[in-house]
Amino acid sequence: MLNYSLFDPEKCEFIAVGPEADIPDGDRLFVEIDQLPIVIFRVGGKLFAIADQCSHDEGPLGDGYREGYEVVCPRHGARFDIRNGKALALPAVVDIPAYPVRVVNQQIEVGLPLDK
Repeated sequence: MLNYSLFDPEKCEFIAVGPEADIPDGDRLFVEIDQLPIVIFRVGGKLFAIADQCSHDEGPLGDGYREGYEVVCPRHGARFDIRNGKALALPAVVDIPAYPVRVVNQQIEVGLPLDK
């Protein structure tokens, strides 16, 4: 698991993952890019993408309950900020990757670092 980083969009390759209409406000979309599980959230009209993998035990994170800008791991209750991947509550102490997201021609694109 990578430590937290909000990857610099200028140093990313953007990959189209689906129509913007696929994620209504308050919902999420699960994608896999280059074998990386990623979950994209729409909150307050903005899109946020983080690794769909808890840093505590590498279990899936995206199915967890979302409270504002936090997602709660469904396995052990660790909390992460969906805006930047920051670990907010034990048992997780390591942040998770956060990815830049943009919309081009109504398609959601997620940025992966060029030096992955």
